[in-house]
Amino acid sequence: MFKKVLVANRGEIALRIIRACKELGIRTVAIYCEPDATARYVKKADEAYLITPGPLRGYLNIYGIVGLAKNIGCDAIHPGYGFLSENYQFAEACAQAGITFIGPNARAIKKMGLKDEARKIAQENGIPLLPGTPPISSLEEAEKAAKEIGYPVMIKAVAGGGGRGLRICYDEDALRRQIPIAMSEAKKAFGDERVFIEKFLERPHHIEIQIVADKHGNIVHLGERDCSIQRRHQKLIEIAPSLLLTEEIRQQMGEAAKKLAKAVGYDNVGTVEFLVDENLNFYFLEMNTRIQVEHTITEEITGIDLVQTMIKIAAGEPFEIKQSEIKLDGYAIQCRINAEDPLNDFLPSTGKITAYYSPGGFGVRVDGHAFTGYNVPPYYDSLLSKLIVWGRTWDEAVRRMHRALSEYIIRGVKTTIPIYIKIMEDEDFLKGNFSNRYIEEKLESLLYREETDPFDIATVIAAAIVANSRV
Repeated sequence: MFKKVLVANRGEIALRIIRACKELGIRTVAIYCEPDATARYVKKADEAYLITPGPLRGYLNIYGIVGLAKNIGCDAIHPGYGFLSENYQFAEACAQAGITFIGPNARAIKKMGLKDEARKIAQENGIPLLPGTPPISSLEEAEKAAKEIGYPVMIKAVAGGGGRGLRICYDEDALRRQIPIAMSEAKKAFGDERVFIEKFLERPHHIEIQIVADKHGNIVHLGERDCSIQRRHQKLIEIAPSLLLTEEIRQQMGEAAKKLAKAVGYDNVGTVEFLVDENLNFYFLEMNTRIQVEHTITEEITGIDLVQTMIKIAAGEPFEIKQSEIKLDGYAIQCRINAEDPLNDFLPSTGKITAYYSPGGFGVRVDGHAFTGYNVPPYYDSLLSKLIVWGRTWDEAVRRMHRALSEYIIRGVKTTIPIYIKIMEDEDFLKGNFSNRYIEEKLESLLYREETDPFDIATVIAAAIVANSRV
């Protein structure tokens, strides 16, 4: 087992990895940029080092991070999610420095990182795909392909991921407008301007299969997560298991995910994502070669610690749980508590958290990094915490989530908590009647009356008292 692990990330996932390492008796090293100097994960690590330059570039500095890890005696690096987690060059740099990358091998990351390559491998292995194209070379080629596929279509960045680099087109005029925008966005976000065209499903469920593959040829799937509650292709609420799938379809999707993982020589924790239509036809979407934000709900229904599993597999240990031994127990829901304002188009909300109280009780889990006095910076993802609940039944899980959300207090910044409370009360959600367009179709009915922050009231009263005393 490793002796010292550098966590090449920040926020709640860095804290999650540190906790997993501590339970395994492994020393941890945190890295941070100046905005994160007082962050909880920095304080919880055994060692912490300031990295530069800038609040973003520091977390993306491959050779700076690997060099630091080598100089301070780390034998492994965990990348978390985002940043460098799916960068095959980072995995290669770790190997060249004699440091273990806690994730899949660089070859598998590279193959699955490019959408056109991933589609090709899926097709070769008989995994269902939506009609699509190779990378397009001209607007005329895109127009011809879209006509053959049939509108609506989706423009996708070849090197895209995390819901970025996507554009929906319902007609040829939209395609002409969106192609150059999509290419420019892809170049800026991923350093690769190539895009391709794929058939767009109007109201699918977004279902992902969790897989675990060790270095000894063992591959299992741990069931699915339904990630359909999204806005602008960014997930908000995740559910495990899906209310939509039958056991037969679950097994078919699980076997397809395992087949894909085997085809690319995958050797750690990963996720294969699918779109599922109303007739339960499923189509390969992409593979995420890292831990997912929503891994928590799979942990809740299987009892398997996925972060520790990643570490053990990277250290060469076999995954000894057989497919027949995987049992899905109850239901779990995760709400991403983001510093965003749902009443203002979900715009990010920054500033100081003036009050923080997290919920608790049976079946309630909070993975987060916020606290009273924490300054929410403008440079990073808006995620403050993940609220996870478990219940024996779907109804119990929803009622528990509603109760937990009602207890959750975060003041000083806007959050997504109020809209989640409304969703937990919505009849369509309760009945499982939702797709990945749920938020845009239901948004008006989910709007709420904003509560006045007690801290703001107290500030106004105090100012009035001071002003009166001067009269």
